[in-house]
Amino acid sequence: MTIDTMTASAESLRGLLGGRVALPGEPLYESARLPWNRAVDQRPAAVAVPHSAEEIALVVRAARAAGLRVAPQSTGHAAWTLASSPFDDVVLVSLAEFTGVTVDPAARTARILGGTQWREVVEAAAPHGLTAPHGSAGQVGVVGYTLNGGVSFYGRRHGLAVNGVRAVELVDARGELVRASNDENTDLYWAVRGGSGNFGVVTAVEIELLPYPDVYAGMLLWPIEAAPTVVRAWIDWCGTAPESAATSLRVMHLPPLPELPPFLSGRSIVVIDGAVLEADDDDAAATLAPLRSLAPELDTFGRMPSIALLDVHMDPTEPGASVSAHSILDGADDAAIDAFLAASGRESGLSMAELRQLGGAFARSPLGGGALSRVEGAFAVYALAVTPVPEAVAPGRAAARALVDALAARARDGLAPTFADDPDVERRRCFGERTERLADAARRFDPEGRFVAGHPIPRD
Repeated sequence: MTIDTMTASAESLRGLLGGRVALPGEPLYESARLPWNRAVDQRPAAVAVPHSAEEIALVVRAARAAGLRVAPQSTGHAAWTLASSPFDDVVLVSLAEFTGVTVDPAARTARILGGTQWREVVEAAAPHGLTAPHGSAGQVGVVGYTLNGGVSFYGRRHGLAVNGVRAVELVDARGELVRASNDENTDLYWAVRGGSGNFGVVTAVEIELLPYPDVYAGMLLWPIEAAPTVVRAWIDWCGTAPESAATSLRVMHLPPLPELPPFLSGRSIVVIDGAVLEADDDDAAATLAPLRSLAPELDTFGRMPSIALLDVHMDPTEPGASVSAHSILDGADDAAIDAFLAASGRESGLSMAELRQLGGAFARSPLGGGALSRVEGAFAVYALAVTPVPEAVAPGRAAARALVDALAARARDGLAPTFADDPDVERRRCFGERTERLADAARRFDPEGRFVAGHPIPRD
């Protein structure tokens, strides 16, 4: 399809949804095309901003008739992988205005519309003494995070967030609204729990909620000079920590910005944060005692409403620009620790180098699990560089990949898709032994390759 043909095809969508389908050059297009990660310059053939499942179906049918592909997006945190495909024949379906949560406290479930972010879900669940298996930021979209696995601070006890999905509603490649669950469209139900946007535009998910009105959570902070001691102690602690404990260790290099608290602005620090899911504070404190013995400069761990866990990780609350790299380690010996410390220093060019504690229920597949039901390994590695200008992307990506490469001796082949936003990563590493079955499902449910997903399933 030539550029002129694609432009003509996109023109056929003009006027849909009462003007909420925008083409290049229009004000709505310029705002709605922007992902959370502003380092990515998404320029699709058109952007649709639906307000209902029926409107999504209308857009998919119109795109199909025009010979265009469809890419669903709720927030665009992982926009690098989505937009790394050719994008000029794509209708971007922005779900940012299609949000809402309905909580069933008796069933301990929530039905969540396709563009909803985690903070809205946790706020809706909290009055019922419940919470959700959210990630480390409240501004992340529920659907993409969950259907790509979902590594939460509840996960070492409860497993990947995707295992709590009870039903998925989506608009398929025919432009029809279908529901997939353990009782209907079971093959699709298996595939979309891990295959995510490869199978349609998800309009709603029904998930299990968790019975935590409050949690023992917080962070411990040290100056960067303590990193060699803290990293080694935390690695040792992870080897014996109970499944109730789920934590993250980060080396962070913060810019001197006035909006940052004085104890953070312009500093390099090492931070351990997360949650200990013990009902008794003394039991939680006993679990953390070996880390507290390292005399942190700041210790905020304590009992808090579960909604406060959304803010413990200090993730940005506004869109920004960054690049990242990711791997999974089977463990961390002295050589790996030395490599992590050497590759995460301030001179590295990284803004953050993270090790996320895995193990426990993360590594177990429940009965009836979907295409992605576990992540094996001891630690998830996540390296991030802030890229305020386009010229910073290449050196930032090199810095992030350098950290991952430095730990290659302990790396596993697989990845946790919610951390994988490097456009050059081998997609089979996201799907592993499930790749062929997922490819068969993709050919069956989307034979024309209509949908563009952040983690495309290799079909060859």
